[in-house]
Amino acid sequence: MCTLYLMLQDSQVQTLLSMLLGWLDGQGFYVCKIRKLPMVYEHGHEHYYVVWETSCPANGYSLEWWTDDVPGNRSSTSHHFVKALYKMIDKSHHRYSVIIGPVGLATKVHYRTTSHSKATAQYSITRRNETELTRVLVIADNQNGPAEFRKVLSGIRKHYGSNNVPDVILHVGDGLQDPRKLSDWQNQLFSPLEDGGGYQHRLPTVFAPGNHDHDKARTPNNANLYTDMYHGILMTDGLGDSVVVNGIYHRFFHTTSLGSARVIVLDSECPSTEQSEFLERELQSEAFQSARFRIVAVHIPPYIEFWNPYTWNERGEKHWREHIRLEYDPLFRRHNVDLVISGHQHNYQRGTVQRDPQLADSGSITYAIVGGAGGELDLERVENWKMYNVTYLDHHFVSLEVENRQLRWLAKNKAGTVIDQFNIVR
Repeated sequence: MCTLYLMLQDSQVQTLLSMLLGWLDGQGFYVCKIRKLPMVYEHGHEHYYVVWETSCPANGYSLEWWTDDVPGNRSSTSHHFVKALYKMIDKSHHRYSVIIGPVGLATKVHYRTTSHSKATAQYSITRRNETELTRVLVIADNQNGPAEFRKVLSGIRKHYGSNNVPDVILHVGDGLQDPRKLSDWQNQLFSPLEDGGGYQHRLPTVFAPGNHDHDKARTPNNANLYTDMYHGILMTDGLGDSVVVNGIYHRFFHTTSLGSARVIVLDSECPSTEQSEFLERELQSEAFQSARFRIVAVHIPPYIEFWNPYTWNERGEKHWREHIRLEYDPLFRRHNVDLVISGHQHNYQRGTVQRDPQLADSGSITYAIVGGAGGELDLERVENWKMYNVTYLDHHFVSLEVENRQLRWLAKNKAGTVIDQFNIVR
């Protein structure tokens, strides 16, 4: 039994089992079950989006949620029951989703999904105020590398232990290879997360989409199977009406707060006048400028140094999403952004530079690339911007802590060895 248990904990064995179960489902050998337990995303500062899936239609699915009341009052509020939005993906994939909120000043949000015949366990989300310690797990680019992703998740569990789990996940894009393939969703994202401790049930994910995560077609039959977590975000966040074409395509760009940090989330894949106007407005907003720490999360970095030399030079990928460097980065520097977090490049780099090299007192901005959660590594240099202080060419994760006047950044490899760290104190 001990030997069997150890085998089942092996990342490669877990990956093979996940693929086998997916194949059996594809052959029609499946039972009616909850096949994806709930995954929760932040949906602005006072809302959450929850998505789950069953292998057959389940009538009457709803989500029950309630909160612990405002700080100082530990009683629970009344329970809310929200009917789930249903989407049939295929005959054995039936998706349900609900938006929770507004939750106000609650310190705990509890939820569970229920139907006439099935229910999940109760999950609890911990909410921190701006003076409390907020722990953020930062990852990106686990796509097409589920075995390595499981090793990274193992390192994450060892880092946090059982008593100091993070409060939020910041995923900076490319959680899977092909959003049109159900097997990629299951094998590369949902199964590793479930086997890696199930953080996704109770840690809201802040998601900055990558070039592999969503179908960018603005049509009713696009392949956004699980990436509509920000549907209606601008309505619930009080920022205006949401533009949704045919009720399907959803914008990803928005803002949220992580403790004393304000975070602008951008969609690097869909540049638009609308996103540019949003970015300028948010950078100049009172909420962003008055925050202790000002962060931007965008999948593609302004400054890339490692890539495939052929595709970079011969196929023109050096010009891919240049608007981030040419249009957005000058705005980051002008409006006092402290930290830009990206993925896309599959390794780790971090550089801190003056916002304006011509002015000694212009303050500094830090660029961090964290694209090492499992995907095949980028090992060949194609550019040298002469700005990165640290380069590490292996898989990794980052523990980001925000506590009142302190921001602490700790990067570790999958074995738990520290590869970089820095602090910002205000």
